[in-house]
Amino acid sequence: MAYEEEYALALEAATRAGKYLESLENASVDSQEGRDIKLEADRKSEELIIQVLRPSGIPILSEERGTVGESGGSRRWIVDPLDGTANFWKGMRELCCVSVALWEDGQPVLGVVNRFHSQEIYGGILGQGAWRNSMPVCTSAAAHMKDAVLATGFPVRRDYGADSLGAFVQKVQSFKKIRMLGAAAVMGAFVADGRIDAYTEEQIMLWDVAASSAIVRAAGGVAEVIPLEEGKCFCRLFANQALYDEYMENLA
Repeated sequence: MAYEEEYALALEAATRAGKYLESLENASVDSQEGRDIKLEADRKSEELIIQVLRPSGIPILSEERGTVGESGGSRRWIVDPLDGTANFWKGMRELCCVSVALWEDGQPVLGVVNRFHSQEIYGGILGQGAWRNSMPVCTSAAAHMKDAVLATGFPVRRDYGADSLGAFVQKVQSFKKIRMLGAAAVMGAFVADGRIDAYTEEQIMLWDVAASSAIVRAAGGVAEVIPLEEGKCFCRLFANQALYDEYMENLA
């Protein structure tokens, strides 16, 4: 199986970090600035992940430490050691996860999302399928926005101005329901599993969606990630092909 060794490493890293996070009774705050919050758990989880991935020789892009290892080459690990930090801080651990992805030539090839509190591990390898706890998953069959549930969020770094938010509402108001879960990787994984029909988010960081974009694509869906400045990206839509096509027609 292509990427078998790399997938095994991603799974080990996400599992080890998830066990550590689930063992914590309390969340110790390192810093708070504006809308952002940093926990000691983020840093410790990242250390465990790097210990597993570093021997591969593939450079690592992680939320807390930036690039680890020699940069360059076509491959890199992209890691979020704790997605849903605010949820974890507030005790909503079912809406948190560890996210580990491998990207090659600027595109996702595999990902693992570990919802450690819920004991659900999502994984996917492009061209080989996607799984929840080793059982195959696929995107939903919803073909129209009027019948579809959309997940989204307002990340720390997005523009909160009235014009920006108004334009955003216009893009998403045709969906049946909208949900904000506070963890981009979880929302993306739910799209791959058909539990949510679509996901979009503006000015999110790449490490928040790197793994779930791979899993959605591996599950047969579309996951369009558009790079922006300073590590931010625009997730236009994660969905099945029919929903994506209708969404794009509405934008035209």
